[in-house]
Amino acid sequence: MVIDIHGHYTTAPKALETWRARQIAGINDPSQMQKVSELKIGDDELRESIESNQLRLMNERGLDLTIFSPRASFMAHHIGDLQVSSTWAAICNELCYRVSQLFPDHFIPAAMLPQSPGVNVATCIPELMKCVEQYGNVAINLNPDPSGGHWTSPPLSDRYWYRIYEKMVEYDIPAMIHVSTSCNACFHTTGAHYLNADTTAFMQCLTSDLFRDFPTLRFVIPHGGGAVPYHWGRFRGLAQELKKPLLTEHLLNNVFFDTCVYHQPGIDLLTRVIPVDNILFASEMIGAVRGIDPETGNYFDDTKRYIEAAHISADERYKIYEGNARRVYPRLDAALKTKGH
Repeated sequence: MVIDIHGHYTTAPKALETWRARQIAGINDPSQMQKVSELKIGDDELRESIESNQLRLMNERGLDLTIFSPRASFMAHHIGDLQVSSTWAAICNELCYRVSQLFPDHFIPAAMLPQSPGVNVATCIPELMKCVEQYGNVAINLNPDPSGGHWTSPPLSDRYWYRIYEKMVEYDIPAMIHVSTSCNACFHTTGAHYLNADTTAFMQCLTSDLFRDFPTLRFVIPHGGGAVPYHWGRFRGLAQELKKPLLTEHLLNNVFFDTCVYHQPGIDLLTRVIPVDNILFASEMIGAVRGIDPETGNYFDDTKRYIEAAHISADERYKIYEGNARRVYPRLDAALKTKGH
């Protein structure tokens, strides 16, 4: 089985974006504020948005199951207040759940949280609980920078985040550390802000003793870990200077990386530097990089091609495609076992 742990609902029906625009307009003009009941998206629209996009590509590329969460750039936690974010998160999470119900063999949901800058993250717990207990979500997306590129929140090692971590440990679910849209002109959203955040999150973990407090807490750092694999020697050296244990002991029981790296040399580096037990297959299709690579004639985000071409064993390939995902996402493993997989 090939499990893609990083999928977003980037192809949701246009009505969702239209509703969101009206919601944002209503922040300054209450007469424009949309009611949830005004958003009407039928099952046929959901099927069309998936069958002609993600599901078509999954079938073409030989992918079996996607962990499916709301569109990352649409989370936009910096917009509005907690009420705006809570309403928006609930809508987006419900749509992903509905997709998973329409295509139960191909999609399983992960939740975005209703984060809001300066607001206690404990306010996210009711949505998290609903998504796990009612929707069967197997993970969450955690935004380390809900300010949208200005980094006003404490680092991930700060006790500010502990209420979320406590709930993650209780439910035995991982968090993908994933930022949203950048509203800072210095940082392009997908080309800079995402990769900066991946690297920053890793360094915040490295400089802390977070996993002493939460030994079973698990983070997935997407996009191949940002700069981390390329600068693994730097991080090893910094850990040594800071008198931390070896990274294999200090972080790699708790931190994992995906394969959203869009060229063969990048995947080859990832699989040579990072232990295979810490690498999970992902493509983030249909996402930031949707075109065809003129050097290969294949889509940049067809990451299965890179794993197939990597110089790794069949057992290592199994771990990347399936085995590691079952271990890092226990609720996913349980859901698959109930279906005989």
